[in-house]
Amino acid sequence: MDGKVFLGGGGGDYGQKQGLALKYANRHGLIAGATGTGKTVTLQILAEGFSRAGVPVFLSDVKGDLSGLAKPGSPDHKLHGAFTERAARIGFDDYSYGACPVTFWDLLGEQGHPVRTTVAEMGPLLLARLLELSDAQEGILNIAFRLADEEGLPLLDLKDLQALLVWIGENRARLGLRYGNISVASVGAIQRRLLVLENQGGNRLFGEPALELSDIMRLDAQGRGRVNILAADKLMAAPRLYATFLLWLLSELFEDLPEVGDPDKPKLVFFFDEAHLLFEDAPKALVDKVEQVARLIRSKGVGVYFISQNPADVPEDILGQLGNRIQHALRAFTARDRKNLRMAAETYRENPRFDTEEAIREVGVGEAVTSMLQKKGVPGIVERTLIRPPGSQLGPITAEERRQMLAASDMARKYDTALDRKSAFEMLAKRAEQAAKAAEQAEAAEEEMDAAHREYSAGRRYSGKRVPRSSTRSPRRGDSFGSVLTDVVVKELKGTTGRRIVRGILGSLFKGR
Repeated sequence: MDGKVFLGGGGGDYGQKQGLALKYANRHGLIAGATGTGKTVTLQILAEGFSRAGVPVFLSDVKGDLSGLAKPGSPDHKLHGAFTERAARIGFDDYSYGACPVTFWDLLGEQGHPVRTTVAEMGPLLLARLLELSDAQEGILNIAFRLADEEGLPLLDLKDLQALLVWIGENRARLGLRYGNISVASVGAIQRRLLVLENQGGNRLFGEPALELSDIMRLDAQGRGRVNILAADKLMAAPRLYATFLLWLLSELFEDLPEVGDPDKPKLVFFFDEAHLLFEDAPKALVDKVEQVARLIRSKGVGVYFISQNPADVPEDILGQLGNRIQHALRAFTARDRKNLRMAAETYRENPRFDTEEAIREVGVGEAVTSMLQKKGVPGIVERTLIRPPGSQLGPITAEERRQMLAASDMARKYDTALDRKSAFEMLAKRAEQAAKAAEQAEAAEEEMDAAHREYSAGRRYSGKRVPRSSTRSPRRGDSFGSVLTDVVVKELKGTTGRRIVRGILGSLFKGR
């Protein structure tokens, strides 16, 4: 189908050939349906179609099945006969097996090239969401980001942020005059949250080299869009980290890409699997941000497709912006299920040939109710559709095949080795070292002055002569205001107590580092 990504068809009770128009693919979309109804295969055939049309794709592989996109299907597969039969039934005349150009990514750095960003790029809003902070704690996090900008302290990884928070806690009295009350308890709570994130593997997300957006928007030598697969099967153990990362990526695309209006095809298509994780217990500020991105990012040439079990998982304001819809079967066993089913059916443009609600309940595995945007962006009439079979392998590739692809990837040299350049942690450590050295020098100078004074006093006492004193006390060295002030400071810094005070400015952070 020229200018479209072919979805399927069927004839008879099913509609004619259905395709997603590339011109309207940046108007976003929804793939919904109960577990086991075929959402993953639908995602796979869409990725194939976009790649073939020269559109890069970014998707998350939640179940580990989508790595099969990197390998062509095989006539030896047990479903080969069913695939060829369906292809003939829906008029898929040029059906053949073939692989997509794939790049594997992994936040944990195990099943793909490491994906990193810096703490500064993540920003306080998303980081507060990731850490599940209270309003007061989020306020302190905002102070930390402001101070990092003002003091020229790059926040690259978690230890940078941890160091800065310690500095804020130790200087809270002075900072409180400008930014308001800074509670030690709140600082400690943030530090504990950072420790939990670190234990979940979140420390691998923050650092350098940071992901460059251009590296997920590439074409191969044949002009096919590269399919970027984020390994998310282990990442789902930390669902908030997963959702926050994908939202960060969307936000970066929105902020960095130029306006392109309505292109003939998207510059990138982004699939957000398990979309309910993004909106679950999300504060209003975050939902508003997602809505803003969804509304405006299409003008940057990016299409966003949410995958979830139920359309009700997506807030209504965002759901209304998803023009291309593929609805697999929904089960209706309870009153709530029936309500959700009815609401899902009401979002489609009616087809007089069948009842939409009944069709959504009855379609089988590999079938769906679809509605694609037509001319001028008008939603198409809902149709029952047999989804076309995939050309790439159904199911995952082997671990050895993945290792070979990773070793041959041109992204390996760029991202596989982490960098640790000078940042907030090192800069604060240097300040602490300089403060401690200054304290030691002041203490040594004071000890020398005391020794000289004792020697002078002893010499007077045992010389056999009494040094006359005038009735008027002549000014000694250090009687000026500046000298007196210096003496006071030096005395305060004298001895172990003084050294501890100065070192305590920053130094306590770096014990054990």
